[in-house]
Amino acid sequence: MTQASRAAKILIVDDELPIREVLSASLKDEGHQVQTAHDADTGLKAMREFSPDIVFLDIWMPGSLDGIEVLTTARKQFPNLEFVMISGHGTIETAVKATKLGAWDFIEKPLSMDKISIVISNIISYQHEREEKEALLNKLRRNIALLGEAPKMVALKQMIARVAPTQSWVLLNGENGSGKELVGQNIHYMSTRASRPFVEITCSNLADDLMELDLFGYERGAFPGAEKTQKGKVELAQGGTLYLDDIADLSLKSQEKFLKILQERKFQRVGGSQYIDIDIRVIAATKKDLQKEVAEGRFREDLYHRINVQTFHVPSLREHAEDIPALVSHFSDQVAKDGGFLKKEFSASALQMMTEHSWPGNVRELKNFIERVYILTPGEFIDVHDVRFAGLMGGDLSAPLSETGAGASDLSTFRDARAQFEKEYLIKKIQENGGNISRTAEVIGLERSYLHRKIKAYGIEVQKGEEQ
Repeated sequence: MTQASRAAKILIVDDELPIREVLSASLKDEGHQVQTAHDADTGLKAMREFSPDIVFLDIWMPGSLDGIEVLTTARKQFPNLEFVMISGHGTIETAVKATKLGAWDFIEKPLSMDKISIVISNIISYQHEREEKEALLNKLRRNIALLGEAPKMVALKQMIARVAPTQSWVLLNGENGSGKELVGQNIHYMSTRASRPFVEITCSNLADDLMELDLFGYERGAFPGAEKTQKGKVELAQGGTLYLDDIADLSLKSQEKFLKILQERKFQRVGGSQYIDIDIRVIAATKKDLQKEVAEGRFREDLYHRINVQTFHVPSLREHAEDIPALVSHFSDQVAKDGGFLKKEFSASALQMMTEHSWPGNVRELKNFIERVYILTPGEFIDVHDVRFAGLMGGDLSAPLSETGAGASDLSTFRDARAQFEKEYLIKKIQENGGNISRTAEVIGLERSYLHRKIKAYGIEVQKGEEQ
């Protein structure tokens, strides 16, 4: 770490002038920016005005507050500030008390500059790591941000903002593809557990005979082939969030086992004898009506009440169709970036057609559709005929795939549709360039040899003398 990167803003709060002068001079020599204060009141004022990174705080000071009381007050006002307590009359009890109140360390007088330098270096490293982690979390939060300003989306985001900082368990209801997992991630990464794991379990994939192994892990030697201890997903989520997707699909046997773990907040690995305490937040998601499932005997009522602390309805895309243009723009940016495409512009008519579509697969279907449009459309402007070609027929699946091509019902697969489009596109471009293959390849951005292979594969006829 360079000298510049190790520099910090340091405040010294001590009633002894020699201590302030000597420590201040030594720290300035090491490249730090230093201010001093002689009592609690001037110290608290300096914390507000100087905004230090680290405070060296004497425990025994005259005045209305001693160092411990200053620490108690300042930790509430400046939660990211690190305090190092100093004292010439320290005791083990005082050091323990200061540490419990949030002090980084306790150093006795006479002060050792070697120890102070080590403490400062450790604090700076910790603060840099914390800043980097917070920056990564903020980037992640931006990447998973819920888009949309429709009333139902605004209400959903307000609910997330209120509930996320709490420890309440959450039940998410919504159709497939509506974004339940994204909502779960938003709750997690806006919570105090954001730096801990977000672990997803797809309950529909849990077989009864393998459930315990998957959820709780196993000890070495628990069964033939168990050569090492393996943590389960519940343990991997320790301190973080366990996201239970499709919880209604758990068998009744699995529900019983799961309920016991959630109630007791402890479990044993398969083949283990020791109980492991767990600290997790549970977010469950379902597309089914759990009250109906309970009434019809397919879901345990006690488990339902256990997970149903806060209930969110995640709206289908039909319920916030006015957000479709914004979602199209967002997914268009993503596809262009990930696929190396130039960003395409959608016409007002194309956006209107997409807004009026029912989207039974919800946001997930819209995202996949935008990717399909990018693959199938070579131009940078997307109009109604382009979205129709990509498969959006407004319910009329027999509408023409293109003005000259086959109907969509004649093409059984997406690959067939793409091939049909490529053939028509190449014929058109070759004609536009007078049959000149080299010029066509240059115009459409393909290698000449690759274009020749496509021409041969699609059986495109090019007049002799025009293949140059």
